[in-house]
Amino acid sequence: MASAASAPPTAASLKRIVAASLIGTTIEWYDFFLYGSAAALVFNKLFFPGSDPLVGTLLSFLTYAVGFAARPLGALVFGHYGDRLGRKKLLVLSLLMMGGATFAIGLLPTYATVGAAAPVLLTVLRLVQGFALGGEWGGAVLLVSEHGDAERRGFWASWPQTGAPAGQLLATGVLSALTALLSDAQFTSWGWRVPFLLSGVLVMVGLWIRLSVDESPVFKQALARAEARKAQAGGAVEKMPLVAVLRHHWRDVLVAIGARMAENISYYVITAFILVYATTSAGVSKQTALNAVLIASAVHFAVIPLWGALSDRVGRRPVYLLGAAGVGLWMFPFFSLVDTGNFGGLILAVTVGLVLHGAMYAPQAAFFSEMFTTRMRYSGASIGAQFASVAAGAPAPLIATALLADYDSSTPIALYVIAAALVTLLAVGLAKETRHRDLDAVEPQDRTGEAPAGLRADAHSL
Repeated sequence: MASAASAPPTAASLKRIVAASLIGTTIEWYDFFLYGSAAALVFNKLFFPGSDPLVGTLLSFLTYAVGFAARPLGALVFGHYGDRLGRKKLLVLSLLMMGGATFAIGLLPTYATVGAAAPVLLTVLRLVQGFALGGEWGGAVLLVSEHGDAERRGFWASWPQTGAPAGQLLATGVLSALTALLSDAQFTSWGWRVPFLLSGVLVMVGLWIRLSVDESPVFKQALARAEARKAQAGGAVEKMPLVAVLRHHWRDVLVAIGARMAENISYYVITAFILVYATTSAGVSKQTALNAVLIASAVHFAVIPLWGALSDRVGRRPVYLLGAAGVGLWMFPFFSLVDTGNFGGLILAVTVGLVLHGAMYAPQAAFFSEMFTTRMRYSGASIGAQFASVAAGAPAPLIATALLADYDSSTPIALYVIAAALVTLLAVGLAKETRHRDLDAVEPQDRTGEAPAGLRADAHSL
């Protein structure tokens, strides 16, 4: 029997929940992508001077990758407390941490001012960014997934996913405007600081909206069951969510990690590395490359909800598999179009790549949410997503730049993305379809639909 928590929310309350998740994720991804764009454009000169330009870019991307290294830790900490205390509290904290670190980057002295302390401070703030983002994604998608109606969960849960292209759009748009209005000397001297400092204003807006929404009703009901069970057991302590996830959902965690390989790697090659490749190998200006990513990100934002809606009709797996296969097949045409140095070709390359990426990214929120039970969901979804980022998104621009330096060709980079696509096709191909699963279900489901042995007797502890 469906619980009261599963009753569809009013249209107004659901839109408010979606807006809170979308705006918050947009701001956090703005902060994160802003760093990636700055790493490709100016950080190599400001924080790693004296190196060969490509080596400086590699060092700059290395600090970029450090942020990903902190994301699994953020997933563990935020997932644990998000499953214990609720989604909303942790989302407010992640927003404050992310915005504060980004604002501080805008105030950092450069290597010319304080020497080696500059890249050290930059790395520390990047770690804070990564830690906060590691906890952001799981909470944002769960807040929407656990409020929305089951029939359209893929559509509603895909809206927080649009925060990534929206943040990319905002970050690239601000940088593009600054590079158009300022000379290279002005941008390098002080202009790069402006978008980082703007983060402080954006965080205040996001914080105001997030504080206005309610906690997930599915979580509140699960917490009430857990408290009742604890009282009946004389105050027995629940297992840590992490322990429960690794015991009952380890296969789902592995599926989530594999599913993210092509999605994560392709995204950072298409949006971050392309700024290096287009300007150094294809002879495209910095402004032209930024404008191409800007236009493609707008299309990416528009198609994600459409892919999410399609996953409600045909399932999460078919849409995800289509995206993984499409990205793999597109890589050689992608680089061929970029190599023309033509603006139209560059737009086509990045836009098609991001549309295919959206077929993976859109159903991902609902897909991962539906894999885990309520009192393990924040931990499970976050761990699966963020541990993958260490092996996928973190080194992607670094590996792509190193391959370009060693081979002076796009072919090894295309093969790298194709290999990631094959991993994702295998992982998602082995997974079970989840779109009909009930998020209110008390018992975790194994692959046969039965509760795992040992949990049937005390299911209500979850």
